[in-house]
Amino acid sequence: MDLISTDRAPAAIGPYAQAVCAGPYVFTSGQIPLRPDGTFVDGSIDDQVQQVLANLDAILLAAGLTRRDVVKATIFLTDLVNFERVNQAYAAYFGDHRPARSTVQVAALPRGAMVEIEFTALRG
Repeated sequence: MDLISTDRAPAAIGPYAQAVCAGPYVFTSGQIPLRPDGTFVDGSIDDQVQQVLANLDAILLAAGLTRRDVVKATIFLTDLVNFERVNQAYAAYFGDHRPARSTVQVAALPRGAMVEIEFTALRG
């Protein structure tokens, strides 16, 4: 197992890696709306989703991958009322690429985030 790390995304805020490579798969840790310097994006759901996706792009790049290599996404929301807005940002992010996805509502996320997203990608 290889650890993947980049300073273009926030450092892990606990005892875990930004991502790991296991065989042909790369598993990102869930990303919340932290800027690379660790400051929190305390804005709208749109602002938070954009930062989360930027973090995931940076991690994918560090792994030598792009969003087109993503095969599965999991989205955690603290309120499903935001589902449609997150879905719009997600659709714009992936374009015509359609990885598998799960979306779940959770009671709370670290730092009071409204959204957390994690990816599984395949090295091709």
